[in-house]
Amino acid sequence: MDTTNSEQLFTKAQKLIPGGVNSPVRAFKAVGRHPFFVDRAQGPWIIDEDGNRYVDYVCSWGPGILGHAHPKVIEAVQQVCAKGLTFGAPTAGEVELAELIGACVPDVEMVRLVSSGTEAVMSAVRVARGFTGRDKIIKFAGNYHGHSDGLLVKAGSGLMTQSVPDSAGVPAGYAASTLTAVYNDEESVRSLMEENSGQVAAIVVEPVAANMGVVPPKEGFLEFLRRITKEQGSLLIFDEVITGFRLSLGSASEYTGVHADLYTFGKIVGGGMPLAAYGGRQDIMSCVAPLGAVYQAGTLSGNPVAVMAGITTLKILMEDTGIYERIDRRAAKLEAAFRQTGLCVNRVGSLLSAFFLPGWDGKEGKEIGERKVENYEDACQCDREAFADYFNRMLERGIYVAPSQFEAMFVSDAHSDELIDRTCSAIKESVEECRVV
Repeated sequence: MDTTNSEQLFTKAQKLIPGGVNSPVRAFKAVGRHPFFVDRAQGPWIIDEDGNRYVDYVCSWGPGILGHAHPKVIEAVQQVCAKGLTFGAPTAGEVELAELIGACVPDVEMVRLVSSGTEAVMSAVRVARGFTGRDKIIKFAGNYHGHSDGLLVKAGSGLMTQSVPDSAGVPAGYAASTLTAVYNDEESVRSLMEENSGQVAAIVVEPVAANMGVVPPKEGFLEFLRRITKEQGSLLIFDEVITGFRLSLGSASEYTGVHADLYTFGKIVGGGMPLAAYGGRQDIMSCVAPLGAVYQAGTLSGNPVAVMAGITTLKILMEDTGIYERIDRRAAKLEAAFRQTGLCVNRVGSLLSAFFLPGWDGKEGKEIGERKVENYEDACQCDREAFADYFNRMLERGIYVAPSQFEAMFVSDAHSDELIDRTCSAIKESVEECRVV
């Protein structure tokens, strides 16, 4: 395929932007190539500056549950743009979006709109500390909660992809108040809670981890977190920047039956625009200024264009009750295709990841599909070179998956059964070719 225009743009970008990208995983370094630059996208397709067309399973890292440029969302956004792009004052849309979020997730009695998932989680943690009067938080190795200083400890996602365990520039004092447990390991959580009794403000967790590849919670794990936080007077924060409105309309609380104190949403809640939210119990959220002493503000928070994209997306999800069944069923077909290759694969709803664990090539005499990835250490065992080979073979077949072993594969409602079947064939062919090499 011709990549001349993308190569020229990347050469220029590297002189102007660190690494030539504005988010590290976009650099494609982990898969041994330069990134393509996108010109446009429609439905399940993404088209680069050289006219190459790919079936897109990145979906802008999650927001595209309806596919790209959904006509109703585009029309609604265009109409509100004509009224003005930003006002720095309240709009009716903010109230409507807050009502829709609460209608979908009843635990969210009050909500504050912000501009990014990082901002949402950072703010939720601050609220938890303000409400409890405690400083420490517990997070899990491999769970990524954005790039705020206190949460860049054993983070997943791009940090794993780039082999950066933590970040330079983070004062030791910030990291000292962040305790790291092992995902799906109750004893690691219990030990930290006992060692820091009366000091833990909150446990923050991805209810379904999706930044070390997709890793579902073990049976009873989330229930345990709910129970121990209540016993210790701590709060439970569900980071649903990825899973919010993706697993079900009611998000993780509906999907798992476990109810948190605070929630953070991103990706889908903004309908593809820069918007996120955090919210939860009214007594907790009443701590936020101007009602309470926990300060948080943002000039573009509740931006009317982003709000309208979010409103329209949530309304479509509420009105078309078949969307979740369709995307789950199609993701299950992709899961089956991976399993037929012998790869280990985790799937939760329309999120899935295949893992190139040691022995993926069959040389160890055991199908790795029998093994499990249940935490950060398991995920770190993956063969990244094998994944890079697989990624490039898929891209050559016109299938775009995330350029990282540690990111999820997203299925949208725009992925037709025909495209899913085509992707299943590409998976089988690509993995088999990797084995031959």
